[in-house]
Order: sequence, then C-alpha cells, then structure tokens
Amino acid sequence: MALSSIAAFWAVAALLIAVPGADWAYVIGTVLGGRPVLLAVSGIVIGYAGITIVVAAGVGALVAGTPASLTALTIAGGLYLVWLGVRALLRPAGHGVAGGAAARSDRATLLRGIGVSGLNPKGLLVFLAVLPQFATPRGAWPLAAQLGILGVLFTLTCGVFYLSMGSAARRILDGRPALSRVIARGSGAAMIGIGLLLLAEHLLA
Repeated sequence: MALSSIAAFWAVAALLIAVPGADWAYVIGTVLGGRPVLLAVSGIVIGYAGITIVVAAGVGALVAGTPASLTALTIAGGLYLVWLGVRALLRPAGHGVAGGAAARSDRATLLRGIGVSGLNPKGLLVFLAVLPQFATPRGAWPLAAQLGILGVLFTLTCGVFYLSMGSAARRILDGRPALSRVIARGSGAAMIGIGLLLLAEHLLA
C-alpha cells in the first residue's frame, strides 16, 4: 500500500471530519452539559473502531451492497440524533451530578458517543464509500489490512480533532453561562435538524 494513498485518504478524511455534523454537535453538547470531553471522544473513537473492524472483516461490503440495510442504518442514525437533540434542548446545560449519579452519567456519556459515531451517516459514508477507493484489491498487502489501516487513521484523526475542539470549547465557554445556553440550544437543534433531514431523505424518497 503506497504512502501516497494513505496521505491522500488522510487529507480527505481530515476535511470531512472538520465539516460540522453529528460528532461535532455531540462533543459541544457534552462540554455544555459539564461532562468530561474525554469520555465523549472515547465513545466516538470506540464507535469508529468498531466500524473499522466490521469493514475490514468484509461485512461493510455486504452492507454497502444491500440498499435496504444501508437505509435502515441511516434511519436509525437519524432517529438517534433527533432523540439526542431533544434531550439537549430539554436539559439545561451545566448541571452537575455527584456520587453514583455521576458514575451513571459518565457511562451514559461514553455509550452515547459510541452510538453517535456508530450510527453517524457521515462516518458510514467514509467507511463504506470513500475508504475502499484508496485501497488496492490486488496490492501487496491484504485488502483487510489496508482497510484496517485506513480505518484506524480516520479514527485516530477523529480522536485528536474532537478532543482538541472540545477542550478549546470548554476554555472559551467557561464562565459564560448565557453563551453556553445559546450554544447548547443550537447544538440540540443541529442534531434534530440533521436527524430530520436524514429521515426525510429516506422516508420521503
């Protein structure tokens, strides 16, 4: 596998990651909710790592070749984003929790991150449509290894980008409750909007 192919994929992946979407909205929402950014980003990374394993194992090709499966995943992702967005709108940002409630909230933050990335249509598009274009089916390396390397590269880039973005957002919003509330509502509305657009695209087509 040529280094030029890996570099080209990374450039495309970095551009796609930088475009605001579901992962962005979730990380910002986590910051505004006072939850640890590391947990949210860890969940996102675990979700994409799981997709990497599935794609490298060849299951991704089967899903991509079955329109009904891809549609079902996209609808599930849309519904999940709407649900998260509604929660973000209904719950005021910055309310702390303690003790056992904090531990449960930490687990929920991690699991929601896994769900956001695992059902993120943009992420699925990268793994099922973009990533295979940079692999060489008859190359010196096995196809599964190539897909795995590219998937890991995408996942690590996501981790670095979202952790940096979340940390910067926390520094900017710290001590600015009015701005935090406005952005919290915007984050929730963004997730609802993305989810509804996905549902409309597939249910009204």
